[in-house]
Amino acid sequence: MRFLERLTRCVVGLACFGTGITLFLQSHLGLPPWDVFHKGVSEKTDISIGTVIIGTGVLLLVLWIPLRQRPGLGTVLNALEIGLVVNLAKEIIGEPDPVWARTLMLAGGLVIIAFGSALYIGAGLGPGPRDGLMMGLSERGVSVRVARTVIEITVVVAGVLLGGSIGPGTVLFAVGIGPLVQLLLPRFDIRPIAERAAH
Repeated sequence: MRFLERLTRCVVGLACFGTGITLFLQSHLGLPPWDVFHKGVSEKTDISIGTVIIGTGVLLLVLWIPLRQRPGLGTVLNALEIGLVVNLAKEIIGEPDPVWARTLMLAGGLVIIAFGSALYIGAGLGPGPRDGLMMGLSERGVSVRVARTVIEITVVVAGVLLGGSIGPGTVLFAVGIGPLVQLLLPRFDIRPIAERAAH
């Protein structure tokens, strides 16, 4: 029964994450770092951004092999579900013209992503493909901070070169997501105590 609760939280969290990304997309005020890259690839290939998110997640899992990272059920769900939700949500969530409405979408997207992240991480069913890459590098002597920074800068630069969009939303996500997740995670963390200690 406990596993079912963790799985439900994981699935709901990932759905929130995908919805939040879509709010960023539809606001046209700048995207989170990885989604700058996803959008750039989407623009160049004419493949939907949700499908690019899925493809990127799967390719990153391949990179886990030499890093000897082990995916969990949540890892696989992360690679597949977020992109599917983005593709679906884009058909539902509109693109308002007023800046105030787009700003509200941006702020709402950040909160929803943070909430979804807290649910997903708190379920403890495996890191996302992008986080696993960072952790794999850290286990080989690269500090988490350096690994995260280098990866994020690399994907933003690549995304911009491919035509992805940066803006106030990119900055808002970069400075806001960490504190929000830190605030929310203790309220939704249902991982075993020993598992929390390992992180």
